[in-house]
Amino acid sequence: MLQPAGMAERSLLPVLSGKRIVVCVGAGGVGKTTVAAAIALGFARLGKRVLCITIDPAKRLADSLGLGAMNSEEQQVSAGLFEDAGITVSGSLTVLMLDTKRTFDDLVARHASSPEARDRIFDNRIYKYVSTSLAGTQSYMAMEKVLLVRQDPRFDLIVLDTPPTSNALDFLDAPERLIEAIDSAAMRWLAQTFQASGRFSLSLVARGVALVLRGLGRLTGKGFLEHLAEFVAELNELFGGFRERAALVAAAFRAPDLGYVLVTSAAPAAIEEVSYFATRLREQGMRADAVVINRLHPAPGPAEPASLQALVAELGLRFPRDSVVKLRHAAEDDKKRAAFEARQLGFLAGALGADPPEQLRVPVLAADVHDVRSLSFVASRLFPA
Repeated sequence: MLQPAGMAERSLLPVLSGKRIVVCVGAGGVGKTTVAAAIALGFARLGKRVLCITIDPAKRLADSLGLGAMNSEEQQVSAGLFEDAGITVSGSLTVLMLDTKRTFDDLVARHASSPEARDRIFDNRIYKYVSTSLAGTQSYMAMEKVLLVRQDPRFDLIVLDTPPTSNALDFLDAPERLIEAIDSAAMRWLAQTFQASGRFSLSLVARGVALVLRGLGRLTGKGFLEHLAEFVAELNELFGGFRERAALVAAAFRAPDLGYVLVTSAAPAAIEEVSYFATRLREQGMRADAVVINRLHPAPGPAEPASLQALVAELGLRFPRDSVVKLRHAAEDDKKRAAFEARQLGFLAGALGADPPEQLRVPVLAADVHDVRSLSFVASRLFPA
């Protein structure tokens, strides 16, 4: 049993009611995308107009909704798809896959002082790298995209499936990490040197530093430093200081109308990471609204030979003579695995502290979630009737 006898079924509805944005965070491989899609579907079934944004390059959200493909354009899931699966949805569900570069381009276009300033950034070699490949850009642009659609009156709720990372903390730290990469003291110095004469001149730099920069220039190619200085100068002018812009984004993701759902499995590494993330949230004056423990193995029932033989006979099955013994061994293995996972959940409970967030459990399924019917089952565990 996933709930002790006599205990009411837990639901995400009370803890997420009134939230404008729900952010799903977790390590890679724990089913975060599926949980995000299930939360979106759960609220759509309750009459909300939901936008679900995914960043997963494997396009698992499209798979879980039975869609053939997704792109950076909004795509509303058709009512017929739900009806064919026997699911009643009184609201609406729109899905969107984040295009990191397009989001960055749109941001530049909105804030540029002129078409010429916009085009200078678009043509800059450093910008082309930062907007596509720099670590942390994807997470930061996910934040920017959410803040943009937050003002859209067409949606009651936005669910964000955060980027797949090796560390769940990467998402919350994205603004600071991007600042360190492109608005550091060294980068500002380069920009100031560039702005002094309209070009990056080594004659303006101390002789010893100039020698180092000449060597760096030879390694990185002609014009690299000029491109770098120009990019930082343009970006700071564009946003009134990129550090201030990133600070505003970070502050917005600490607003009270944002809800954080931590997603984990019972694997020790995933439990450790989600526990640490919950601690980090508390240290910053925030808290997780809920923890979803995904793919749990429920403890099997009795596996005595007599009961197994009776079940086989009742089902009218014919197994080899030793199959009952093998089934019993398999059941014993399942029991041990369930006991191990229960111990891991005990560690999680201790790490979440005296006032823990709501915890919901989703059992492991026989097959991957690949259509709205199986996704609806997951949603029913998060929003029991």
